[in-house]
Amino acid sequence: MGTFKIEGGKTLKGEITPQGAKNEALQVLCPVLLTSEKVRITNIPDIIDVNKLITLLGNLGVKIQKNGPGDYTFQADEVNVNYLKTEAFKKEGGSLRGSIMIVGPLLARFGCGYIPKPGGDKIGRRRLDTHFEGFINLGAKFRYEREDHFYGVEIDGRLQGAYMLLDEASVTGTANIVMAAVLAEGTTTIYNAACEPYLQQLCKMLNSMGAKISGVGSNLLTIEGVESLGGCEHRILPDMIEIGSWIGLAAMTRSEITIKNVSWENLGQIPNV
Repeated sequence: MGTFKIEGGKTLKGEITPQGAKNEALQVLCPVLLTSEKVRITNIPDIIDVNKLITLLGNLGVKIQKNGPGDYTFQADEVNVNYLKTEAFKKEGGSLRGSIMIVGPLLARFGCGYIPKPGGDKIGRRRLDTHFEGFINLGAKFRYEREDHFYGVEIDGRLQGAYMLLDEASVTGTANIVMAAVLAEGTTTIYNAACEPYLQQLCKMLNSMGAKISGVGSNLLTIEGVESLGGCEHRILPDMIEIGSWIGLAAMTRSEITIKNVSWENLGQIPNV
């Protein structure tokens, strides 16, 4: 196992620009599946989990163009949903926790979504109940293949808007349900919804694509379903965990550093600590 050797007693100086937020990237990459039009996303961090999700989208048939560092254009006009039932997908999807968030968009647009038991970081309890209970509330049928640990949701026709109270304010669960509900028929009301900044970013992106989501930033979201979504351009926020870490490091070492492009208005309580 690799080790880090840290020698203390040093002060820091200079400038640093934080990368795009991984947790936002894993959310906002998935709505590209909701439209056949082009979606351009910038400030995408070059990290393993995000790159895995981009590769997964490509294997599903999404056309991907890299315009520059962290700058991609996606077009999901020829999605191959049959790939979801292959052994390659089971292996690929199982290696990435964030792969669960492709299920909502696929279910909404193509009537089916499948996912193997996701992998990723083993940090605390990370249930999938919230995701699938939300899909069931929207009218989907759930199935589970015990031998392969393979989950699926399907629907004949269009999802139906519904009232639901989430049993936990899951960020990824809320994101997944919102992405499914934007194309549902009727109104969906989600109580106890997560309201973190990256979820707000997802909702703003979806609204720019033509969705009708209100209550963004609160624990009560109302979604008026639409027939279809269009393309958009979206920029990912800087990683607030990274920004907070640099602030803490500077404070502990009594250093003066400059952190650039921090999106101050979205930092919440971090500057007040």
